[in-house]
Amino acid sequence: MLATLSGSLALVVGLAVLLLPLLATELSRPRDAVWGAVVLLLGLVLVTSAERLTGSPMLAVLCGGLLIGRLGGEVLQGRWRQLTPEEQQRLGSLERWQSSLGQLSAALARLVSVGGETAGGLLGALNRPGKPKTGTGKRWVRPEETQTKPEDSPTPTTVVSSFEDIDALIEAAASGQAG
Repeated sequence: MLATLSGSLALVVGLAVLLLPLLATELSRPRDAVWGAVVLLLGLVLVTSAERLTGSPMLAVLCGGLLIGRLGGEVLQGRWRQLTPEEQQRLGSLERWQSSLGQLSAALARLVSVGGETAGGLLGALNRPGKPKTGTGKRWVRPEETQTKPEDSPTPTTVVSSFEDIDALIEAAASGQAG
């Protein structure tokens, strides 16, 4: 249960770190997306394998989570101290967060519309009728030639009704090759 709770918390924190450049650009840094993805992966592992983490492994996960939280808190404090007092005051204002959330919703709406257009284009390409099929449509069958050459024409088929006929044909072929 502890692993599931800490995994859920890690998922929320990882999502917050991923959205940090969209919501609070003053606090974000270039590699925050990578660290957000790592924290999301940690949360996913904790949630999906919670039943396996008991005893010592759970203690290690708990200590690792505490260390990550402590280091993350120190990084956030350092970034907060680097801001000017005007930026700190601006981050606390309601209108700034409303504009950030508006930009986030506009970006998500654009993402959904582009995804819908792409999916519609792919489905349209799949459902579009191709060029009309000619013949049987089997590509592994050699097409029939329209003109047959006398040297390419097959030999006539001989119907055999007994073994004596077969022996006679073999003797005829043998005498034809010998002569």
